[in-house]
Amino acid sequence: MSEETASIAERKMQFLFALRSRGVTDKRVLEAMEKVDRGVFVRGLFAERAYEDMPLPIACGQTISQPSVVGLMTQALDVQPRDKVMEIGTGSGYQAAVLSHLARRVYTLDRHTRLVREAKGVLDSLGLVNVTTFAADGTMGLPEQAPFDRILVTAAAEDPPGPLLAQLKTGGIMVLPVGQSDTVQSLIRVRKLEDGGLEYDELRPVRFVPLLEGMGKDS
Repeated sequence: MSEETASIAERKMQFLFALRSRGVTDKRVLEAMEKVDRGVFVRGLFAERAYEDMPLPIACGQTISQPSVVGLMTQALDVQPRDKVMEIGTGSGYQAAVLSHLARRVYTLDRHTRLVREAKGVLDSLGLVNVTTFAADGTMGLPEQAPFDRILVTAAAEDPPGPLLAQLKTGGIMVLPVGQSDTVQSLIRVRKLEDGGLEYDELRPVRFVPLLEGMGKDS
């Protein structure tokens, strides 16, 4: 084994240990995250920090979430192999890549056309043919592709948006951060019940960029 190969293996081991120590214990989620190289999604100055458990800035004033939060959100979503998943907030494409190893189909959208274009390039280069990207207003979802078994929102809303809840199947799960400011946010899981009601679980405090209406002004 070359020195470089040994270094990569050790880095991967440390990465998975960090995930487990922060509560990511689902075997399928850990396997999916092991398959996705976060380094491919981080460019420029911060590339060398891709394997640290921290959020990093990307283009258009957005961030790539820290791996443990990606893992915990994915774990809470409880994605099954036949599921159709919608992700609101493509960002770098990292979360969509992780979901692609767990779900049948992943539809991911972002209000920033530049981010969608760049993420699509990376996802295509990885051969992830079950991911479809859209430049679209995340608050409205993708009604033409609904209903979805699972919905993941990677930006904070004051409440779960009505149009997104309407696109969730009965028995489906949505995971999203909610909060009225960027200092006080909670990650919650919403399950749509058979009688049309909603069951809420509060999971942990988090910090995400806000969920904004309309399309972004791309830099």
